Amino acid sequence: MLRALIVDDDNDMRFLVRMTIEAANHGLTVAGEAANGTEAIASIGQDRPGVVVLDYRMPGLSGLETAEAILREDPDQPIILFSAYLDAETVERAHELGIRTCLAKTEVDRLPDALWQLAAGA
Repeated sequence: MLRALIVDDDNDMRFLVRMTIEAANHGLTVAGEAANGTEAIASIGQDRPGVVVLDYRMPGLSGLETAEAILREDPDQPIILFSAYLDAETVERAHELGIRTCLAKTEVDRLPDALWQLAAGA
């Protein structure tokens, strides 16, 4: 069972990601949800997700700032940066921080496979 923490400030996007993960129905489940980076950091210890699905643009802490804080505590925590704003500079910075996968929100149908690939690599 692979448990994902969904982090996105948009309620509809969190719902879409949850439904995509649950519809895949191959041992994927949602460990929890957070509406911002601060909630995500607090949820990590409580929810203990196998993977964090993290939006980039959020109020307060950005996805990269959130990832940096998470990876400072646990450098092996798998994170998918899941965003509509994935330019080359953002992807490069994400990889420098230790984010293993970047996926555009337009590719939400690829999310279950990306989760499994991260789980297999862990």
